[in-house]
Amino acid sequence: MKMVKMLALLVVAALLVAACAPVAPAPAVPAAPMATEAPTEAAADEGPGTIVDIAVGAGNFTTLVAAVSAAGLVETLQGEGPFTVFAPTDEAFAALPEGAIEALLADPEGALTQILLYHVVAGKVMSTDLSDGMMVDTVQGSPITISIADGVVKVNDAQVIVADIEASNGVIHVIDAVILPPSDEEEAAGAESPGSIAEVAAAAGGFSTLLTAVSEAGLVEALSGEGPFTVFAPTDEAFAALPEGTIESLLADPQGALTDILLYHVVSGKVMSSDLSDGMTAATLQGAPITITIADGVVKVNDATVIAPDIEASNGVIHVIDAVILPPSE
Repeated sequence: MKMVKMLALLVVAALLVAACAPVAPAPAVPAAPMATEAPTEAAADEGPGTIVDIAVGAGNFTTLVAAVSAAGLVETLQGEGPFTVFAPTDEAFAALPEGAIEALLADPEGALTQILLYHVVAGKVMSTDLSDGMMVDTVQGSPITISIADGVVKVNDAQVIVADIEASNGVIHVIDAVILPPSDEEEAAGAESPGSIAEVAAAAGGFSTLLTAVSEAGLVEALSGEGPFTVFAPTDEAFAALPEGTIESLLADPQGALTDILLYHVVSGKVMSSDLSDGMTAATLQGAPITITIADGVVKVNDATVIAPDIEASNGVIHVIDAVILPPSE
């Protein structure tokens, strides 16, 4: 609720700035009744008002202010903060589908609050703190995405038209459109965990030989199990580099040497690259250990180089390697 109130304050501040001056919010809130009257020394020393004060004084954020008030967020946005509010103008709200505003105001504690909080970020984020591609969590919970190209700054699909309107409890950036948080279905899809190691490898491509070998050896179900497992996965090119006829020979006896070789690429537990250290050894499911070496930023597993680390799966992690590693002969 506090965040929504802050959004209202930010919108009001943005409206004030859009109506009066793009750089300084103070002119939008004149201290004297006469436009020609010089400000007093005391007025000049006064700092800006809260986000809400600035937005109300601007006059171009009436819809935003009404929404913030209906959602009970005014007090929040008048709080200590600091907050960063991406404030849509009245024109931005007017561009919503017909009846949308009325429907939102009819249920202020529902979607309206979520939308308002999606325009508020905790902390004071100035335009100089923004960078192209950055993602920022909102008070609503979902992140917004910043894009910067040819001097144009966008928040999702909304353009920042007035930046850095400072308030006593944060800053307002005026935007030309209302941004909407992802739907529950979109959030659920985004929050879906990756598939199993076998599924991730299949989806990635480049591991057809490995997957065929795993299938022939009857290990698909095992690698789709709970785990967790760490798999050092050779690419198709790695298998192709084996002596001619080797793959065919292994596939002809999948329960023999092939199974041993495949299990030699698997370690029990989820071992991320940050857990590896130079000279460490790790027992494989085959039984024999592998040796990790790290030099000049290059990580090797025996004689194979890790070319893509930390591909996470629901039941472990994959590190892609450029060669097939073979267990020691008995």
